[in-house]
Amino acid sequence: MPCGEVHMTINGAISDIIHCHCSLCRKSSGTAFATNGFITTKSLSITKGQSFINAFEVKPGRKRHFCKQCASPLYSSNADDPTRLRLRLGVLNSDITERPMSHNFVDSKANWDSLNEDLPHYSEFEPSRAK
Repeated sequence: MPCGEVHMTINGAISDIIHCHCSLCRKSSGTAFATNGFITTKSLSITKGQSFINAFEVKPGRKRHFCKQCASPLYSSNADDPTRLRLRLGVLNSDITERPMSHNFVDSKANWDSLNEDLPHYSEFEPSRAK
């Protein structure tokens, strides 16, 4: 987490990783898309800051869990499948070996997002940004 209050460890594989462009993911992340993957509930360990995790029930039985200190989204749970959690991969500090399998809900993508993978890449700020 940006604030450092919550520490998580994932002891298992991350499956079904997608870039989700649906309007709910765009709005909840404040970005063009959210990158999500599934983990088993048993594979998630909160090693610090359990008391900083809060949840918002989006629909009955479906919750979004977030850090109440900095509001970073962590994962989602669904009472219909309590064995899995949908993890927001941007919260991880460590590298992962798994890779996204698709862009989903692209008909709902932000109109300014071209899904262009050929844009320039910079190791720091873009050259036009004043420092």
